[in-house]
Amino acid sequence: MMNEIPYKIYLDENEMPTQWYNVRADMKKKPAPLLNPGTGQPMTEEELRHVFCDELVKQELNETDRFIDIPEEIRNFYKMYRPSPLVRAYCLEKKLDTPAKIYYKFEGNNTSGSHKLNSAIAQAYYAKKQGLKGVTTETGAGQWGTALSMACSYLDLDCKVYMVKVSYEQKPFRREVMRTYGASVTPSPSNTTNVGRKILAEFPDTNGSLGCAISEAVEAATSQEGYRYVLGSVLSQVLLHQSVIGMESKIALDKYGIKPDMIIGCAGGGSNLGGLISPFMGEKLRGEADYRFIAVEPASCPSLTRGVYAYDFCDTGKVCPLQKMYTLGSGFMPSPNHAGGLRYHGMSAILSELYDQKLMEAVAVEQTSVFEAAEIFARSEGILPAPESSHAIRVAIDEALKCKETGEEKTILFGLTGTGYFDMYAYAAYNDGKMTDYVPTDEELQRSFDSLPKV
Repeated sequence: MMNEIPYKIYLDENEMPTQWYNVRADMKKKPAPLLNPGTGQPMTEEELRHVFCDELVKQELNETDRFIDIPEEIRNFYKMYRPSPLVRAYCLEKKLDTPAKIYYKFEGNNTSGSHKLNSAIAQAYYAKKQGLKGVTTETGAGQWGTALSMACSYLDLDCKVYMVKVSYEQKPFRREVMRTYGASVTPSPSNTTNVGRKILAEFPDTNGSLGCAISEAVEAATSQEGYRYVLGSVLSQVLLHQSVIGMESKIALDKYGIKPDMIIGCAGGGSNLGGLISPFMGEKLRGEADYRFIAVEPASCPSLTRGVYAYDFCDTGKVCPLQKMYTLGSGFMPSPNHAGGLRYHGMSAILSELYDQKLMEAVAVEQTSVFEAAEIFARSEGILPAPESSHAIRVAIDEALKCKETGEEKTILFGLTGTGYFDMYAYAAYNDGKMTDYVPTDEELQRSFDSLPKV
């Protein structure tokens, strides 16, 4: 049997998707609309165009079209690193002595080292097509900022990145990759924006958060002519672009008649998890097949497992629209753990609604156990995974060990959506025994919940 399925299943470039899949079209109950924080009314296309590119606004509001064409220019860029391989983790299976069959979709085979490039090139393309000078954004671990700087360099756009302060300090080499591609990188919160100065006055010792960095990037975009803000996760348009991950995975699995029992992804804002599960979730929503979906988040920032489903600001400075999502509160300041890309206070509106309908599960894991899983994976599969992706690896290993106990031959698919070669400070902390686990108390979370907007 081992020889029947190759270690890596590659698709031909002609098998690449030519359309993005919009899972909202198959959702009977749609995600709640974005609200204007001033009026409390749903955001209009005209209002959103002040912040986002015109075409991206249309994609953000589109809940009816199941498929949206990928422009040829974007598909040609994708061909530089797509289709990405689907890998059978034979060595990990042997290491765990499990009857489970483990597959992972590897999105780290480009210079940015992650899946983020799938949406970065799309958003940069639409900005260029609109005739803009440049874009602004935030980044946590730096993977999104790296990807966007690459895309902007390719299209000759200016790129301004606000990087979460703790990641700016922990991941200097990823910062330098962004600068190599021509981006300016500012640690957030900073003294370069009004909202940054306000946050620093209230929280002078803060390590920053994605919510802080979003506020600064939005202010920078709206205060400069010819700029728009772009976001690497959370928004529905981003999950749309990332659907290429799941679509390629499904094409590869279908070639060998493989049907996963469970699909696992790390969850911060929801871009890679949403992209991986989208076409499979579509089948579940249409009643064509059933799968078990598992979102894995850090115990230090547990928006799904301990958050509340409510309207909240998408940013700490409260300048963005309100979104109904599982949230810890826009003022929540997560501990400076090493999974920088998962330190967002809320979850994608799409994934929040699917979770609320009990169509997917969520698990929170502590970072020492995450890095234990990362090293098991690295030593068996030969790839050093990013801390974010290692959350999915942790639960994939746990589920495979359950199969060992029960003797069940379940098929597991997870997303390996980033490499860890710029995260060596984190690996050093783990190997030196200096890594600690932090879990917020109920009291800390309640203080944050108390500040939620009254909608």
